[in-house]
Amino acid sequence: MKQFVFIAACFVLSFFACNNKPAIEQDLTITKKTAFNSLFFDSSQLENYFKKNSQLAKYKEQYIAFYKLRNYQFAWIDVKGFDEQAIHLANLVNNAVGNLQDSSIYVSNFLSSYNSMLVDGLENVETNEILETELLLTGQFFNYVAKVYKGMDINAEELGWFIPRKKVDLSKLLDTIIKSKQYEVDSYLPFNSQYYKLQEQLKVYYQLQKKYTWDTFAIPTKVYKKGDSSVYIKKLKNYLFRFGDLKIQDTSKKYTTETEKAIKSFKRRFGLPIDGNISKRFVQELNVSIKTRIEQLLVNLERARWLPAEKDSNYILVNIPEYKMHIYDSAVNKWDINVIVGKAATSTVIFTGNLKHIVFSPYWRLPTSIIKNEVMPKYRKDKSYLARNGMEIYAKGDSFPLIRQKPGPKNSLGLVKFLFPNSYDIYFHDTPERSLFGANDRSFSHGCIRVGEPAKLAQYLLRKDTTYKPQIIDSLMHLPKEKWVTLPKAVPVYLVYFTTWVDKNGKLNFRKDIYKHDEKMANKLFDREPIISKDSLIALKKKQEIKNN
Repeated sequence: MKQFVFIAACFVLSFFACNNKPAIEQDLTITKKTAFNSLFFDSSQLENYFKKNSQLAKYKEQYIAFYKLRNYQFAWIDVKGFDEQAIHLANLVNNAVGNLQDSSIYVSNFLSSYNSMLVDGLENVETNEILETELLLTGQFFNYVAKVYKGMDINAEELGWFIPRKKVDLSKLLDTIIKSKQYEVDSYLPFNSQYYKLQEQLKVYYQLQKKYTWDTFAIPTKVYKKGDSSVYIKKLKNYLFRFGDLKIQDTSKKYTTETEKAIKSFKRRFGLPIDGNISKRFVQELNVSIKTRIEQLLVNLERARWLPAEKDSNYILVNIPEYKMHIYDSAVNKWDINVIVGKAATSTVIFTGNLKHIVFSPYWRLPTSIIKNEVMPKYRKDKSYLARNGMEIYAKGDSFPLIRQKPGPKNSLGLVKFLFPNSYDIYFHDTPERSLFGANDRSFSHGCIRVGEPAKLAQYLLRKDTTYKPQIIDSLMHLPKEKWVTLPKAVPVYLVYFTTWVDKNGKLNFRKDIYKHDEKMANKLFDREPIISKDSLIALKKKQEIKNN
């Protein structure tokens, strides 16, 4: 099993490699005399196979590249029957279909052809059927890789995801691996660790769907406290036990200390205010169907395929729907910071960058739209407006002056900002509006990310330079002019969007789809028509009326 997994992992990268790759040269040194396997076929037989198998014709280029490297030597079948790798492939595909509940991973006739030859033996199968089974196994391999490793053929940028999906040409390496039998699984699997964690949770939720019937909860008409007894509490504890928040099953009607802990556990996993109250939002989250949760897991599992495997042991990850920044040091999630992200109308972009600069006591250079539409009308009426708001003109513009806000406690960027150069003009920064970090849902910004503990982040980034002690950093944050500090080594930054994930404690979390990215992706994954809102429908009708008139 491990051997074949490694082949799959390597080939996924070669399979989706860049188009500008060198032509594959046929290895003519592989012959019936020199090869371990004496079964070969003619290249022209591939063309005939594609004419009869339209489902696999999309993999034509990959077929040719793979078999050309082998001089058209069989890969899955030898004179004794199926090679061990063919058996591994069948097991791997069956397991994937079972785990993901996705029968589209199967290629048509794969199971029947494989099982038939397995039972009848090579000596009882026609020659043309042997070749077709060989090519079918290769096609099944490609389809497995396409479904499990690459996922749906979706334009990620259309869904707001601008983290590039790595493409590497390893087709020649794949052939070498098959020949040498030198397999190292863990080093080559291209998935991010979050993928495996979500896949395990998906299996759990499929079991929940299969095992239990689910009723909805009414919003309670009274406030339940510890010591209260009710049939409602009994049913609630049953559900909390199913989800793993209540550790030991309790069939009593009493609201106990363990009941309160279970409610808090559930609320923590769903990003709700952590208390023992049976609130409206708590019940609403509890009432979301298992089918909907499974779809949410599948959507985020698809995203996890796009996320690069962890390479750098030190990096910063911001999960937008979670409103959290996670600091990773030596591959361990050391600590987290509350953040404020962009509003739905000015959503934070999903991308990756490298944090290179810290700017202490920064100026805020106002965008031209704010200068034109907000500041200049007020300045024309009141010449003291700029000075009262800590602003100054620092240059002449084409039609109006360029304005910046001077460093200080009222500066909109706060006392420090952190730059990771990008084309989206997004960065981390402090803010004078500290009270906003106490909100449960924190999408308030124009796209940039406001950091709840900026001094702590600065201290972490400069921790290896003994010059920057806490008191020095504090003084740098209170200068009359901005001070730039360049980091000796850039720190990778990932801005991601996961509405369900497994945290460092192994707990499955869910959050709201604040930018409707899940909804758009679900329409793609599950082949649905987009849901058009009433307002959008009215706007479309008006456009059509104008066009008709």
